[in-house]
Amino acid sequence: MVNQFAINLAFYMLMPYLAAHLAGELGLAAWAVGLVLGVRNFSQQGMFLIGGTIADRFGYKAPILAGCLLRTGGFALLGVDNLPALIAASAATGFAGALFNPAVRAYLAVEAGERRVDAFAAFNVYYQAGMLLGPLVGLALLAADFRLVCTVAAAIFAALTLLQARALPARRATAAKDSDGAGGVLAQWRQVVANRPFLLFSLAMIDSYVLTFQVYLALPMAADAALGSDGTKVTSGLFVLSAAVAVTGQLRLTAWAKERWSRPQAMVRGLAAMGLAFTPLAIAPTGPGAWQAAIDLTALAAAVALLAAGSAVVYPLEMDTVVALAGNRLVATHYGLYNTVSGLGITLGNLATGALWDFAAARHALWLTWAALTVTGLGCAGAVFALARTGRIGAPAPVPVAV
Repeated sequence: MVNQFAINLAFYMLMPYLAAHLAGELGLAAWAVGLVLGVRNFSQQGMFLIGGTIADRFGYKAPILAGCLLRTGGFALLGVDNLPALIAASAATGFAGALFNPAVRAYLAVEAGERRVDAFAAFNVYYQAGMLLGPLVGLALLAADFRLVCTVAAAIFAALTLLQARALPARRATAAKDSDGAGGVLAQWRQVVANRPFLLFSLAMIDSYVLTFQVYLALPMAADAALGSDGTKVTSGLFVLSAAVAVTGQLRLTAWAKERWSRPQAMVRGLAAMGLAFTPLAIAPTGPGAWQAAIDLTALAAAVALLAAGSAVVYPLEMDTVVALAGNRLVATHYGLYNTVSGLGITLGNLATGALWDFAAARHALWLTWAALTVTGLGCAGAVFALARTGRIGAPAPVPVAV
């Protein structure tokens, strides 16, 4: 838990300000900024399967340590003004995430045992708390110098490396140990790819990641379109609101959902809530008037809060479902492939959302974008419901009696 909080604290104190630093202080061309950021995303999303495979073959502690150490060097290098070095640093920071993310989740699943849902709920609190505090710490350090931000972020990862080396027990799922000797990496991958229920669940959940990513894409664009120069401040506020809802409500929402619904039922309802989160923006009145800014701001806040609440319900159950579908075998590899699939879905979903936004904005009909995102969420909920009905992720439980 502490490991993930510190990872997010260091990551989000630097990454939100990297593009502005590259384009502003360093004066890099837009294509170069895009290249640096794109390399980081590709080296993480594209390498998750590799990271998960390493974790299952060599244990969870080694890739966690290697990832923290690699990000220490990568973040330190991001403070230089040389493009090849920046590209190398970006690749290192991305691959570091691909190393420790599947390992951390698999480690948590093994340690938690039957309490996985509660463990992942607590994990998300620490995760979101790092996201909440990181940009604030980074903003304070940025007043001095961007290199100071890089240095402090690298120092956090260096301290993490030492702490985990000394304090983190070596862990590895028993089933994963037994499977390692049965074949090489290709055999390991074939075993995961042959898991049809897992693959269907991974595909069904893609749209949930597209919805979650709108905090970085459509919602900031909506804030800029509606509020002009104040849009950037509003976007920062939306990030804080999203993280605050998760930090303060995660454990309560998880306990509330567990009391009332089965795992598939809770996921379906949470996904539906994530889709419906965009309806306030679709139905909010538009036009001239002194109250329009207040209406826009209220709709944006309502969308972000409901999206965060729905995601809080879904996340721990989703992570638990991945472990259940893996049968506690090659858990990190399953997480790695799951993250790779969702990363590809985010890329394609962003392209579609951006194209629809341009189409709708040209016709002064942005409600089309929000309606499409709502339908996307409801479709995702429907897909998970269909998997549950066919028994692929657990049969739906009887309708519970209200308490």
